[in-house]
Amino acid sequence: MEILLLIKRNIHSLEGKKLEGDGIQGVTMKLLVGKDDGAPTFAMRHFSVETEGCTPCHQHPWEHEVLVISGNGEIECDGQVSSITGGDSIYVPANDLHQFRNTSSIPLEFICIVPVESACGEPVPGS
Repeated sequence: MEILLLIKRNIHSLEGKKLEGDGIQGVTMKLLVGKDDGAPTFAMRHFSVETEGCTPCHQHPWEHEVLVISGNGEIECDGQVSSITGGDSIYVPANDLHQFRNTSSIPLEFICIVPVESACGEPVPGS
């Protein structure tokens, strides 16, 4: 797989994918950079959570780092609830049960960085 030297995309020009499944409410994801782009280690994703929406309460064997762009909400991580707002950075450890919830009247938007593969070599969904 050829690795490109520069990948530049405008977040506003990308089409999002509406996520569906148990516990997901009003969440859209845009893959900004991922494995198919030749990124060998990390994927960068943009999430938008509608008013009163939430990601599923879930866990997985990889960490991720999050930068909240706009909106207000809550993250619940391993039983601890914390308010979040634009500009906040968040580290979610591997295997911690976690969920993002929008508590504002505008979309809660955040960037999420995940590995393209888990420690056992399996692809990470959405990477």
